[in-house]
Amino acid sequence: MNPLNILKKYYGYDAFRPGQEELIQAILSGKDALGIMPTGGGKSICYQVPALLLDGVTIVISPLISLMKDQVDTLKEYGIEAELINSTLSTKEFREIRANARMGAYKLLYVAPERLETESFMDLIREVPVSMVAVDEAHCVSQWGHDFRPSYRRVSQILYALPKRPIVAAFTATATPLVKEDIIKLLELNKPFELTSSFDRPNLYFEVRKPENKLHETEMYLREHVGESGVIYCATRKGVDDLYERLLRLGLPCTKYHAGLSEAERSSNQDDFLYDRVSVMIATNAFGMGIDKPNVRFVLHYNMPKNMEGYYQEAGRAGRDGEEAQCILLFGTQDIMTNRYLIENANGLGRQIEYDKLNSMVDYCNTESCLRNYILNYFGQQTLEEDCHHCGSCNNDTEESDITVEAQKILSCVKRMKERFGSTQVADVLKGSNTQKIKSFKFNELTTYGVMKDYPKDTIKELISFLVAEGYLQLVGTQYPIIQLTEASYEVLKGKKPVTIKRILVKETTPVRSRSGLDAKVDLVLFEKLRSIRYDIAHKQHIQPFMVFPDTTLKEMSSRYPTTDEALLQVSGVGEHKLNKYGQDFIAIIKTYVDENNIDISKALASLSKKHSEPLSNLEGEATLDGNTIPKKSSPRDSHKLTYELYMQGKGIHEIADERNLTQMTVENHLIKCVQEGLPIDFTQFIPSEYEEQIIEAIEECGATLLKPIKEMLPEEVTYTAIKFALIKYGKS
Repeated sequence: MNPLNILKKYYGYDAFRPGQEELIQAILSGKDALGIMPTGGGKSICYQVPALLLDGVTIVISPLISLMKDQVDTLKEYGIEAELINSTLSTKEFREIRANARMGAYKLLYVAPERLETESFMDLIREVPVSMVAVDEAHCVSQWGHDFRPSYRRVSQILYALPKRPIVAAFTATATPLVKEDIIKLLELNKPFELTSSFDRPNLYFEVRKPENKLHETEMYLREHVGESGVIYCATRKGVDDLYERLLRLGLPCTKYHAGLSEAERSSNQDDFLYDRVSVMIATNAFGMGIDKPNVRFVLHYNMPKNMEGYYQEAGRAGRDGEEAQCILLFGTQDIMTNRYLIENANGLGRQIEYDKLNSMVDYCNTESCLRNYILNYFGQQTLEEDCHHCGSCNNDTEESDITVEAQKILSCVKRMKERFGSTQVADVLKGSNTQKIKSFKFNELTTYGVMKDYPKDTIKELISFLVAEGYLQLVGTQYPIIQLTEASYEVLKGKKPVTIKRILVKETTPVRSRSGLDAKVDLVLFEKLRSIRYDIAHKQHIQPFMVFPDTTLKEMSSRYPTTDEALLQVSGVGEHKLNKYGQDFIAIIKTYVDENNIDISKALASLSKKHSEPLSNLEGEATLDGNTIPKKSSPRDSHKLTYELYMQGKGIHEIADERNLTQMTVENHLIKCVQEGLPIDFTQFIPSEYEEQIIEAIEECGATLLKPIKEMLPEEVTYTAIKFALIKYGKS
């Protein structure tokens, strides 16, 4: 059996993604390999497929227990023999796995790097034929990487412990040239086949926002994306706790994750997010490595990360299923100071390198060039020939303003201050501030003192940041960097080069096509029914819903209406094992739906092009519900309208929640959003009449800014939902 047959038989896909086949063939030819592929690029396939074709067992080194468990559970759902060895196993369980491994029961064994120093594990791998050692998240081996794990240095010990050296394959999402060199050296890769796939993720929309109030910006964003799965990253544990409490007070359901929580609480909160019980996770960078949740529709960075590697890995956790997703970074100048503090107080070497990375991150937040091209350029990849038209910079109508004079004033001031001070001090001189420091250095006697006194200080600092991002100034130093001129500075000072800045007028986002290039006409009502049966199956088996079938597979079912085993097997993501395990459940739902709605399957299929290798991903087209047309280009952000349709059929909150696999709170929030959009609703269903006067009095006394004070004045029977509907009914919200 060849790799393509394995891909179809177990995973249900007809073709590999870019880079996968080359890495697989190199491994099968006996070569060591290094694959650098962005998050969501399909790294695991590159060692799982060869593992099934090679004799013996593949040892997979993986950094987190949760990551190992997810991958092993997923492999078992594909019908692949795999197991994990970690500290949670009892002695009896380990002995059973050891006995099974000796008999050749597994093709893949997942282990944490810390297990490599235990004698029991080393004894085991001496007793079984090891065909390959696959190192996942290989950047952890390098102290220059962003998740350094000293235990990864022990991986090479395996090679000396085994009678015969196995193939060694290493994979990571991001690696600078320095980290890449470390991976090859420290893992002792032997003349490896190297492949760095494109870091471009066309389905991700990148944007940097500079809101005056980050909390308000986040609240508005979450209310616009009710029911969508998303992650919000904060720089510190305190930031996570504060944002979590504030969002709960605003009536926005969420959970949290950081290293300061107990292991039980972290595990519980993570499961709530992974199993779709809560849609929003607020976390530090401790959350996410290896989290394989394909339907994350947005990643918000509440604070700017300290380097591009961490940012792109975290942002890349959105849209792993190939569908459109948003990566929004909320930038504030305080983020710079927070990250400088974190760098100064972190253990490890290379502080200058960390500051250089931070400066690159700040430039990303201030550039007006294509954000996608900035990312590709940072990672040393070929940039797009044209702007991407799918990022915050490219997707704006802009008016250019000439700021050459302002730029000359700033550059001249930096020069006259002898290029020895930071942006705050330069801004103070330009503003004409009367501080003791300015007087002591006699900066108040400079010709540039006060030449920009009519500008707010924040505006001056923003202009300085812009000039740094565009290369007219440079930052030098670590914790307290100073500003210096560049070659480009003198072109501006001499009047040979104009400087312009853009005033942004936001325009509509350009839609991105799905991976397959098809505009799939997805029946949204059938899609919701399939999601419902998937949720039931996953709940009974205690697995994540996507492990049954991902959304992309359900959408293709909802556009092709497969009613036979043969037709279902043609759907991307349906392999033989899953067909046998789940096929009849889904076929039964589809058959009933087709019969009840008199759907002509042949006509539906005729509207689709020949099936491509990748799953369909755009939720486009039209569907009908009791004769009512659901608008074209429906998407998760229109989910509240589908809830409203069911509500207008007379279904209750609990019925809608069960039918759509949503929480009761999400259904209520959907209906609140519909009311805010002007759709009629029966308020008596949500506001208990016996308490209505008390609710009105509490609202009048407390105002409508916070829900908690209102709730505390009322009987326990009055829910937050009742208060929110009352605020809308009486024009307070």
